[in-house]
Amino acid sequence: MTSRKYHSPLRTHSASATREAILGSAHELFSAKGYPQVTIGEIAEAAKVAVPTVYSTMGNKSKILTALLEPALTDPAIADALSAVDASDDPRAVIELTAEGTRLTHERHWDLVYGLFYRDPPGEPAVKAVLDKGADDYVHALTRVADRLVALGSLAAGVSHAEAVDLLWFHLGPHAWITLVGERGWPFDRARTWIADAACRALLRNP
Repeated sequence: MTSRKYHSPLRTHSASATREAILGSAHELFSAKGYPQVTIGEIAEAAKVAVPTVYSTMGNKSKILTALLEPALTDPAIADALSAVDASDDPRAVIELTAEGTRLTHERHWDLVYGLFYRDPPGEPAVKAVLDKGADDYVHALTRVADRLVALGSLAAGVSHAEAVDLLWFHLGPHAWITLVGERGWPFDRARTWIADAACRALLRNP
């Protein structure tokens, strides 16, 4: 006689709803008060669950923050942009596609990326490790863009592959969006246009 595992769609839905309630409440509290000032008890109260439920569902505060960050690090806009980059034979389009992909990723998660991680960055090692991995993945994506520009023979004289990666990071990395949009108040459309034009002038033989 074989036994079957019991599966309850209602229970699965309830667990998912609880997780979303905890993450939503944590996001609001972190944004309003700053990560260090928020307690698990406050998150539980806002989510209308018990403190042990928060721990059993999500873990401690750093794990909650890591879960909040995950959608920004795995946003499909970057993969979509890289696929378009690989298929493009136009060097300027390669850079413009990259600018649009990074713009969409930052814009979709702006309140988290700028409001929490830049203005009041958490200092916990577990969170830092996730952010460092995100930065490494970002550089890896820009390296693929540099690869494509090299393959097209489009880099300006004197610009090596390594320097191309550095220039892409300078123009298209997170600090560019933080400076123009966050600190100087530019709209994302204006920032995207300027960033793409500046990167083309810095990188391309015929910008």
